[in-house]
Amino acid sequence: MISVTTDIFRLARTFTISRGSKTEAQVLTATITRNGSTGRGECVPYARYGETLESVAAQIASLPEDVTRARLQALLPAGAGRNAVDCALWDWEAKQAGRRVWEMAGLPEPGPVVTAYTLSLDTPERMRAAAADAAGRPVLKIKLGTPDDLARLEAVRAGAPAARIIVDANEGWTAGDYTALCPHLQRLGVALVEQPLPAGQDEALAHMPRPVPVCADESCHDRASLAALKGRYDLVNIKLDKTGGLTEALALREAAQTMGLGVMVGCMVGSSLGMAPALLVAQGAEWVDLDGPLLLAEDRAVPLRYEGSRVWPLEAGLWG
Repeated sequence: MISVTTDIFRLARTFTISRGSKTEAQVLTATITRNGSTGRGECVPYARYGETLESVAAQIASLPEDVTRARLQALLPAGAGRNAVDCALWDWEAKQAGRRVWEMAGLPEPGPVVTAYTLSLDTPERMRAAAADAAGRPVLKIKLGTPDDLARLEAVRAGAPAARIIVDANEGWTAGDYTALCPHLQRLGVALVEQPLPAGQDEALAHMPRPVPVCADESCHDRASLAALKGRYDLVNIKLDKTGGLTEALALREAAQTMGLGVMVGCMVGSSLGMAPALLVAQGAEWVDLDGPLLLAEDRAVPLRYEGSRVWPLEAGLWG
């Protein structure tokens, strides 16, 4: 049996990016029960990609009860719905076999990773205060994406002088904005820039300087995205809600590395159940951004263990 439910988790504080704000994480949980075992997977439908809770739930409900991971790849497109079911099937298969998912996938046993911690878009003054509160964390990811972002960047650096900084514009800059900010990104010690230009308008990056490595997010979904990224980006951000699950995420990681692209593993704002499969992809990645549960006021009954910015491998009681 395949079932899908909506779960809502309150955020610890309002989360804002260039496209809007939210005060709660709304996720879908797919549950597969067969032969006495139950597997679960989580997804976050994303309006940017034309997804809603209702449309993704309908996708999941349309699947045959005996769907397998291999058949699933053709039945649903890359996206949130396929992610929830793919991860639920991995979890179910592991429970049926009495093994861990990483063993079944032929991966080494996972270890802890250090995640970035995200500061949402706000006034420079408030972003400086938020950066000061999080200054002890080794990596801060700051949400930007407006024409007047330099003051925000300056404020964050002043608030957290020792932290490594990732800048995420969420497609919010023009080519002119990016060009004007480039020397300041270097001056302020920014280590990585995510998706400065809108997907579909990022060909300009192939002809512009990239003094700070640039990572594709909205421009990279699955392996089919990779060919268009050559010469424009230095890394790709792998998110399971974009790839359509762990199966494609692992294949995308391998293909990207073969092309010479670096890897970042990211997430939507979701619970520990959504982060757990991504931890397997994050092993050995240059950058990890799996801080979703750190932004929540509540989490799953069996959560991942975070110690500061270090997140530890999942417990079998949660997933896999």
